Amino acid sequence: MKNYKLCQSCGMPLKKDKMGGGTNIDGSKSILYCSYCYVHGRFQNIEIDTPKKMQAFIKDKLKDIGFPGFVAGLITLNIPKLKRWS
Repeated sequence: MKNYKLCQSCGMPLKKDKMGGGTNIDGSKSILYCSYCYVHGRFQNIEIDTPKKMQAFIKDKLKDIGFPGFVAGLITLNIPKLKRWS
């Protein structure tokens, strides 16, 4: 089984997840998704249903915590390549 270093929905480093990852429907830890994206087997923000929407959401969050816009844009470039969106 592959160990993922990034959430396969938003791209956040899984080691930065305070909850240690999202949870599957049976309560076990998800190896794919962070706790911000995935809880009890469900994606948390159902309005974010495309990689472009996720990129815009994450870019705004990064800018809110002080990342310059161009850096936030670079960080979100690979979101469409993540497992959830492929």
